[in-house]
Amino acid sequence: MQIDILSLFPEMFDGPMNSSMIGKAQENGILNIDVTDFRDYTTNKQHHVDDTPYGGGAGMLLQAQPIFDALDAVQEKHPEPGKVILLDPAGRQFSQKVAEELAQEKHLTFICGHYEGYDERIRTRVTDEISLGDYVLTGGELATMVIIDATVRLLPNVLGNNESAVGDSFSTGLLEYPQYTRPADFRGMKVPEVLTSGNHQKIAEWRRKESLRRTFERRPDLLEDFPLTDQDRKWLREFKTQK
Repeated sequence: MQIDILSLFPEMFDGPMNSSMIGKAQENGILNIDVTDFRDYTTNKQHHVDDTPYGGGAGMLLQAQPIFDALDAVQEKHPEPGKVILLDPAGRQFSQKVAEELAQEKHLTFICGHYEGYDERIRTRVTDEISLGDYVLTGGELATMVIIDATVRLLPNVLGNNESAVGDSFSTGLLEYPQYTRPADFRGMKVPEVLTSGNHQKIAEWRRKESLRRTFERRPDLLEDFPLTDQDRKWLREFKTQK
């Protein structure tokens, strides 16, 4: 996967995008990330990339010209641009489903905004507008890092075990079940016997039940459209009687 990032602060990406699994993915040739400072593409003498909005109002807007020219340069190097993503509070909310969708792409380009907003004409160059949630950040850099992290870990061979991402919270539609490691008894807190039984069918059943229980207790909204089995419904009735 090729990822291009347009930002006024490219140095923000140096650590996070070159460490841990993302750094290893780049070392292994699974991923390549290029960060472009779109200030380099401004044509005015002061190297400004923002200006006051027509009609008045508080704050400054990013101008169309530097971002258009930076995008042109990126797309000249990569003729198949894939998705061009604008980080914006008005965009669709990011989720695991969106990460899975983005992981199918060969090329992603992120535009990180700053100041009060964008010249509206910038939106004509994007395919997607994405928001992390109902709050406002200083700029799009941190949001871009979150989206890249959630997306890249879904690429083949990025995680040590390709099955790891399958059971993650939200990937199945439910929150992940509780997990344990050695020792089996730590300060009187014991690992559930079923997990040390070696009975894989019983373990799978326990995990499904506990995943459903955790979702019911912490994120019941996720169950509204979840395809429940008859056994799931029995467990839910059991959970409700225990409240």
